[in-house]
Amino acid sequence: MCDKAFRQFTNLNRHMSVHTGNRLYKCKVCEKAFCHSSSLKAHTRVHTADKPYTCEVCNKAFIEPASLNCHMRIHTGVKPYKCDMCSKAFSTSGNLYKHMRVHTGEKPYKCQMCDKAFRQSGNLKEHIKIHSDKLYKCLLCNKSFNNSVHLQEHKQCRHSNRGRYHCPYCGMQFMRMHKVNHHVRIHTGAKPYSCKHCSDRFTHYNQLKAHLLNSHNEGTRCICHVCQKKFSHKGSLKEHLRRHEEVKPYVCNECQKCFYTAGELKCHKLKHSDIKHFCCGSCGKYFKHKRSVKPHFKKCADRLGFSFPM
Repeated sequence: MCDKAFRQFTNLNRHMSVHTGNRLYKCKVCEKAFCHSSSLKAHTRVHTADKPYTCEVCNKAFIEPASLNCHMRIHTGVKPYKCDMCSKAFSTSGNLYKHMRVHTGEKPYKCQMCDKAFRQSGNLKEHIKIHSDKLYKCLLCNKSFNNSVHLQEHKQCRHSNRGRYHCPYCGMQFMRMHKVNHHVRIHTGAKPYSCKHCSDRFTHYNQLKAHLLNSHNEGTRCICHVCQKKFSHKGSLKEHLRRHEEVKPYVCNECQKCFYTAGELKCHKLKHSDIKHFCCGSCGKYFKHKRSVKPHFKKCADRLGFSFPM
């Protein structure tokens, strides 16, 4: 059936259940069936919350030893599974398998309502919500979202002066803390991403990726056919080509001005909005423009008797 070979006959019998589909071992809680008793034993821990395998580095616990072994690669940095087409490496065979679809163009997950196809099941799951009547709509701008969490974040970010977190240097507000940490590097000059081939360091991962491609010929290469500029992402090349073709698909609904990218339109829309994206962490005062924040920060720091990080 598949020409796979085994040293022992018992292992062959065990493997044959993959082809026959016989699932003799059933879970008493949810009735899910398995080919092997060991698989059932591991599954029952889902219901008992038993996680006997613990990481010695970060104390994260796992149901199976295989999951722990896979997790350990996060700490060791080992990526044993390499792509033969672009040399990109992965910590699990599953991630390599998914990555190969980028090269083959395979999109096995198809929407039955509009025939749109996706490389990953999670993307299809999110897409299907578009066809549902249970979309979450913003009453202020009619933009729709797949779930209430995204709607709430949109309302706080686009239609409110309030953000959960703010930058201690410029007061810019963010909905997520990891975005603050990412943004703060602009002020601190931190460069956590280092090149393994030379001494160069970078603020952001995409800068490192571009450097590896352009300086060390490592990674997937996307080349502009007009000016031969190199890009590490197809999306970046697509965005770049708009400038050659002078295509501006992003239109401001207030003044009809057009832009090449969604980011440019987003920055432009601030001119029409009264939303204040910058906040002083000391007194809670809000500002519309970044240029107004630093002078205020200095006054606040002097008044309260502490030093302001410049």
